[in-house]
Amino acid sequence: MTKFPPYQHQLETTQFIANNNNVLVASDPGTGKTRGCIDAIRQLGGKWLVLAPLSILKSSWADDVKKFSPDLTCSIAYAKNRAIAFKADADIYVTNHDAVKWIANELKEDPTFLSDFTGLIIDEFPAFKNRTTKRSKAAYAIAQEFRRRVLMSGTINGNSILDVWHPMYILDDGHRLGKNFFQFRARNTNRIQVGPRAEMCKWEEKPEAISNVASLISDITIRHQFEDCIDIPPHSEHYIYVDLPPKLLKIYSDFQDESILLTTKGVVNAVHAGARVRKLLQLVTGAVYDEFGDVHLVHTERYALVMDLVAARQHSLVAFNWKHERDQLIKLAESQGITYAVIDGQVPIHKREQIVDEFQAGEYQVLFAHPQAAAHGLTLTKAVTTIWSSPSYNAEHFQQFNRRIYRAGQTMKTETIMVAANNTWETDVYEKLGGKLERMEHLLEILQINYKETS
Repeated sequence: MTKFPPYQHQLETTQFIANNNNVLVASDPGTGKTRGCIDAIRQLGGKWLVLAPLSILKSSWADDVKKFSPDLTCSIAYAKNRAIAFKADADIYVTNHDAVKWIANELKEDPTFLSDFTGLIIDEFPAFKNRTTKRSKAAYAIAQEFRRRVLMSGTINGNSILDVWHPMYILDDGHRLGKNFFQFRARNTNRIQVGPRAEMCKWEEKPEAISNVASLISDITIRHQFEDCIDIPPHSEHYIYVDLPPKLLKIYSDFQDESILLTTKGVVNAVHAGARVRKLLQLVTGAVYDEFGDVHLVHTERYALVMDLVAARQHSLVAFNWKHERDQLIKLAESQGITYAVIDGQVPIHKREQIVDEFQAGEYQVLFAHPQAAAHGLTLTKAVTTIWSSPSYNAEHFQQFNRRIYRAGQTMKTETIMVAANNTWETDVYEKLGGKLERMEHLLEILQINYKETS
């Protein structure tokens, strides 16, 4: 008997997986989905393959297996040791999402490569939402080798209901949402022309799309809401709106109109509308990048504001989207004597784990992190404030990143602060992000209601 007994909702997740060959675990971040899966593996037995974000192979899987089911063995397969890791004698083989291409190639060489495996678990399955990528195609090919399949994520349709189709295709071979993506799209969206060429269009969800999809997948979906499972102090969200200085506002307006920015280092051009918006967002945060990737620094007001917020709090988590943001925030932290650490794509996995441990021990006042590198699996409950130095378009990263501090183990009230400049594209990004989150919450709410009514 484990000395860490599971919560009731984790017991329900374990039993749901045991009772169904195809399972979608759509519970909120922080509810302990991993524990429910590990206990199901122990109950069902056999060998299991787990595909997860690189950053959580050890922290969320190997460590949890050791903590909750020490009788099970776990082999972690990184790029440098995959062949050896898969030859090891283990109950659970944990590897990253990109490894699916390697596994698919092994299957071509040896069709029996996965023949003695019992089940497949894909943690944070939105990584395979794009049906056309090599990674997604490889994931589907691998899934064919498994009778038992489990998908996990608390952010299942971050951008559109269309994001759900391919993961579900991996899960049940198209049994519920159909085998043809284009038919699924036609049933659930309307084509809206946004430009002169035929390919210049967007697919807008039909009013009934979310409820229709939810009704089709609810029989294999289990969902628990974080607040229903965990007793935790309240969390609040608020915006800080700032006005650009007149000189900077003039630069912003001119670039928006003319797509050309003159700086002390040279000229920056935006070749199309999408590039112009991207560079305008960069400009508001302090700099733009030219065609060669060189940074043209324009102002530093944004970083001073963020660091004022950091200085007024004991421990904070700050999200940055651009390298120049990271560099300027580090510069100010050092000048102000504020202890800090950084997690981004350049920080190796073992170093990330060390930084998390040190942050949780109170060694840093602030952790600067890129959402893509720190959105999944990390527990950063030493912080009570998450600050967005600039907005993210990615609803999944936004939702997951905010849950790094608002999760089990948090004993203080927490807050999310979003900084945005008035009369700029930043307010539009947050508005669009809010719409994406609202649609996602709607789908999850329906799935939760359906689960409660049938359980």
